[in-house]
Amino acid sequence: MALDATKQFIPLRIAVLTVSDTRSLAEDRSGDTLAERLTGAGHTLAGRKVVADDVEVIRGAVAAWCADPQVDVVITTGGTGFTGRDVTPEAVEPMFDKRMEGFSAVFHRISYDKIGVSTIQSRATAGLVGTTYVFVLPGSPGACRDAWDGILAAQLDYRHRPCNFVEIMPRLDEHLRRGAR
Repeated sequence: MALDATKQFIPLRIAVLTVSDTRSLAEDRSGDTLAERLTGAGHTLAGRKVVADDVEVIRGAVAAWCADPQVDVVITTGGTGFTGRDVTPEAVEPMFDKRMEGFSAVFHRISYDKIGVSTIQSRATAGLVGTTYVFVLPGSPGACRDAWDGILAAQLDYRHRPCNFVEIMPRLDEHLRRGAR
């Protein structure tokens, strides 16, 4: 993996949603981790909030950001486990126009190297909602670091070779435009 030094960095507008019944913004270490990493990379924090583990509340927050032309990417953290309150994948996956199967596979590969088979307790997922990338991460700061450092930092950098998500952003609405004809 290499960066193409002939290309300019393109900052994206990224919103961070923490899903938790027990955390406030002041206690949100996972959200802090993501906000620090994305701004440190040169991106803009387009929004940040904490919401309860509730399908409709989660879906509403993600939908609002996906409808906002000032948001390119939504990253959620929390609610990907197996307890009764873990409902983030159920809230977000039905919204996907396109699923990103490879994200989960690569996330689990990276996670396995850090925590072994315990990675199976995460239902990390990702997809495209309209023209907005949505990544659903576990709620631990370590998982957020792993996802950002191992996947998102490169894929959300226009200079990353051989390919990245930024370079295809102008064409993400082709499936939407085609249906409008």
